[in-house]
Amino acid sequence: MRLSVKLIAIFAICLASSCHNPVAQPFIQTVNGGVSAQTLGATLIHEHLLVDFIGADAYDPHRWQHAEVIDRVLPFLLEIKAKGIKSIVECTPAFLGRDPVLLKALSERSGLNILTNTGLYGAVDNKFLPPFAHQESDRQLADRWIKEWRLGIEGTGIKPAFIKIGVNPGSLSPLHQKMVRAAALTHQRTGLLIVSHTGRAVAAFEQLDILADMGVSEKAFVWVHAQAETDYSLHVAAAKRGAWVSLDGISDNNVEDYLAMVQNMKAHGVLDRTLISHDAGWFSPGELNGGDFRGFTTIPDIFLPMLRSNGFSQAECDLLLVENPAYAFQLTNP
Repeated sequence: MRLSVKLIAIFAICLASSCHNPVAQPFIQTVNGGVSAQTLGATLIHEHLLVDFIGADAYDPHRWQHAEVIDRVLPFLLEIKAKGIKSIVECTPAFLGRDPVLLKALSERSGLNILTNTGLYGAVDNKFLPPFAHQESDRQLADRWIKEWRLGIEGTGIKPAFIKIGVNPGSLSPLHQKMVRAAALTHQRTGLLIVSHTGRAVAAFEQLDILADMGVSEKAFVWVHAQAETDYSLHVAAAKRGAWVSLDGISDNNVEDYLAMVQNMKAHGVLDRTLISHDAGWFSPGELNGGDFRGFTTIPDIFLPMLRSNGFSQAECDLLLVENPAYAFQLTNP
């Protein structure tokens, strides 16, 4: 009898510990650690703060100084914070200017949540892929990305919030198929969202097929730059398969086009699989004062009012800017 009571007590303690384990609760991984998915707030899901297009062969993080970048970029972040934006997903990949320490400093000074990534970018005919991307297997690449999730990026301790890959338009090359498989393997071990620079639908659906063949839910995939696909029915088809459809090139000059795309998603009942952003920025190393920097204000200043004036409720606007990003990027793995 005493043994039974003791076993029951042990079981109760273990159960209580499991129920109260904060790791089991959904969270968003930022450069400053995990935050509650419920507090992510209005989020721009595809932006850039620094990008260096020099290519992997000549890539060198010493090409920019943190103090100079912060002076140039911080006012743009404070500007959107004042307009109610709380979080920004920084999509610059490795070998293109990903700098988690810089992003942490910008997050701390601006008060915005900033998310960074793991992965590799194969678009632009592999200009930004290091030699090991060609040589290693999908499992070896995945092991690199999983290590960044577990230990942090390049010794910084700063963890990625998602997997960023990029593929060329059209049918996937064997190299890009390998990168998609590596992303799938990484997702299976980490839960990280797969965010893929894609463009037209051919590459998007080939990626979805690879994920499905590997037993990865299409819900783990973001079709980046889906606005490049002019057949809007394919946006709907991808969303109905579960994919996130990212319409992420909004600017002052094209808001009518994006209104039509978002209206189409609403009309077909897939607004809950739709993401919006600007793909704006960014500081360019080697250019005077970092070059031209396009800010992130079109959505709060122009696009959201346009949605409301065209019959979108506040709840639907919040779905696009608050709820969908939180759901897409949330994690439960430690």
